Amino acid sequence: MSTAAPPSAPPSSRSRAQSPSGFVPLLLRLHFYAGVLVAPFLLVAALTGLAYVFSPQIDRILYADELIVPNPAGPTRPVAEQIAAARASAPGGTLVTVRPGEGSATTQVDFALPTLDEDHRRTVYVNPYSGEVTGHLTTWFSYTPVRTWLDDLHRNLHLGAAGRHYSEFAASWLGVITVGGLLLWWRRRRGTRPPGTRPATSDNRPPSTRPAASGNRPAASGRRFGRTVRGLLVPDLAAAKGVHRTRGWHAATGVWLSAGLLILSVTGLTWSRYAGGNFSEALDALDGSRPSVSTSLTGAAATPTGHHGGTAAVAGTADHTAIDGVLKVARDNGLDGPLEVTAPADGTSAWKVAQNDSLWPVRQDSVAVDATAGTVTDRVNFADWPLLAKLTSWGVNAHMGLLFGLPNQILLAALAIGLLCVIVWGYRMWWQRRPTRADRRAPVGAPLGTRGAWQQLPPWAIVAGVPAVIALGWAVPLFGIPLAAFLLFDVATGTIQSRRRKPPAPVSPAPAGS
Repeated sequence: MSTAAPPSAPPSSRSRAQSPSGFVPLLLRLHFYAGVLVAPFLLVAALTGLAYVFSPQIDRILYADELIVPNPAGPTRPVAEQIAAARASAPGGTLVTVRPGEGSATTQVDFALPTLDEDHRRTVYVNPYSGEVTGHLTTWFSYTPVRTWLDDLHRNLHLGAAGRHYSEFAASWLGVITVGGLLLWWRRRRGTRPPGTRPATSDNRPPSTRPAASGNRPAASGRRFGRTVRGLLVPDLAAAKGVHRTRGWHAATGVWLSAGLLILSVTGLTWSRYAGGNFSEALDALDGSRPSVSTSLTGAAATPTGHHGGTAAVAGTADHTAIDGVLKVARDNGLDGPLEVTAPADGTSAWKVAQNDSLWPVRQDSVAVDATAGTVTDRVNFADWPLLAKLTSWGVNAHMGLLFGLPNQILLAALAIGLLCVIVWGYRMWWQRRPTRADRRAPVGAPLGTRGAWQQLPPWAIVAGVPAVIALGWAVPLFGIPLAAFLLFDVATGTIQSRRRKPPAPVSPAPAGS
């Protein structure tokens, strides 16, 4: 006589035991929809960012004549003499900034022209050893035309202010998708066997003859932690072909990229239109903005610096012959390396000299110099910047591939290529999960998670989470607005489908003889 199997728990109780709240279904659904809808924007951002990251090398190839001195040798000419040669090449221009050439770099002299807007300059390149003009270009914050074109492509797809919404939307959701994917993959892989290993051989001995358990729970916990970490970082190559193997590559690669993607998301938002504005206001409120030297010789407020470190003010008719003395005062006061000199806006303003080295360790000290007296009237050292200003500067330079030079560029390229692979694998999973049965066939995969899962969250999560999400949505509007639209769409769709599935009211039989 066979022994009856113990009764199994009702399906509803099993599902409640496995998923006690709506966190996981909600996270699955948000990660799926956000990935599907945001991935095209991330794809474009990764491709354009990959092109931009090597723009310094592209510049040196395309503009070698303007940027590079073929055979640097001998003493350099006075900077005032180089400016005079540049001015002759750009008549009618107003001197704005000068970046004296060092080593194999040419001197760059920026002029404001009536035919250019306030952000663009006519930059004349001069051989500092011979004083000869090697070329001239229209630049944007010292960027060459090609680098400006690549920068615009990455930031706004050459669509102006409207195009900036694309990059802000991508940056706003990149961090959310990354964190959500990490949580989902950790929940799936916690305590699993390391990929490529086999479970221990079953012990078929009777229970009475088996050795007692060691009771060394910390060791077991440590082994389980090690299994989880390896399971997170390495895709399970032994998984069956199809969605399971694709998911392993998608998720494990995402784990490796997660720190870099989060940094790119946060630093990218500092350039954005709406979140970036809120970020700047928060820095001002926390006294974390980037300080600038006061160039006023009468005690007026300092001229604010632009986002790329330039100045929006257009200089007046400054006597360029004083620049060599100004540079000597700045170097005597400790400013070394590549420098950028900003001409005074009028007769009551000082010259500004700032270090222009974004490589680690960063050199961005600046001084204001009174050319007549030969003295420093104000000074701001990078070491004295507020911590938030330093973090912002480091983050922006790392995002642009400048902070660590070539290793920084290679790392950004690896992040972009890895993100492209993660996106492709994500869409592949979507395709692999599509229903193929004749009665359920669909052109694309079904969404993950449960519709209306947010309604299953415990009360404490709703009380604590709703204000936090509202605050985040206010600070990052292109995260908050799409999230609200998704929730409204989810509720409306669920309500419509539930009404369609509602059985019709029973019809009472007609009376006999009618």
